[in-house]
Amino acid sequence: MTPDEELMVIFGALHLIALALGVVLFMMFLRSDTSSSWKPPEEDEGGGGGGNDRLPSKPKPRPTGGVPLPDADAAQTRLRDHSKLRDARPRPLRRPAHPHTPQRQPARGR
Repeated sequence: MTPDEELMVIFGALHLIALALGVVLFMMFLRSDTSSSWKPPEEDEGGGGGGNDRLPSKPKPRPTGGVPLPDADAAQTRLRDHSKLRDARPRPLRRPAHPHTPQRQPARGR
């Protein structure tokens, strides 16, 4: 048998297995009961277990008062137009030159 024929046999066998499983599932579906034997409890039996306790009955109240969070501090500079942040604050002054700096002596040429 050539490798191509072996590959075709393997794919054919896989298709037959999948088809057989599909037929088994379809037969199980046809044989299942169409009506359920489970009945919901009646009101006077006092089942009382229904509902979803994960959903809150009312929305959570918003926090009022308290210490503000550290990230809630106001910014030092606020931009309300199209200006740049560097233009919002003046540049710091340059420090003055040292008054006791010795004067440089020019080098003598030879």
